[in-house]
Amino acid sequence: MSIRYGERLIEAGATASVGSVADSYDNAMAEALNGSFKAELIEHRGPWRDADQVERAVVRWVGWYNTERLHSALDYLPPEEFEAQHHRSQAPDRETAQ
Repeated sequence: MSIRYGERLIEAGATASVGSVADSYDNAMAEALNGSFKAELIEHRGPWRDADQVERAVVRWVGWYNTERLHSALDYLPPEEFEAQHHRSQAPDRETAQ
């Protein structure tokens, strides 16, 4: 964590959300995504001929992951659908607002 960042947090009256460093609990959500990426794309679809082929495979995987892949932590919905459902549930009911 940079000194400047720490000073800004103190000014704002906030505390940093930092855990352990350089172990499996450091940024667990990103590590879980990396694990899925490696297991579902890298280990099962490669090897690739060139960087362009890798780039296209990654773009397709990210699109599939967000729009089609079912996630147990999201009640077996894809992230895009889960987020849309969440936003609909947060929207004010038009009939009660009138």
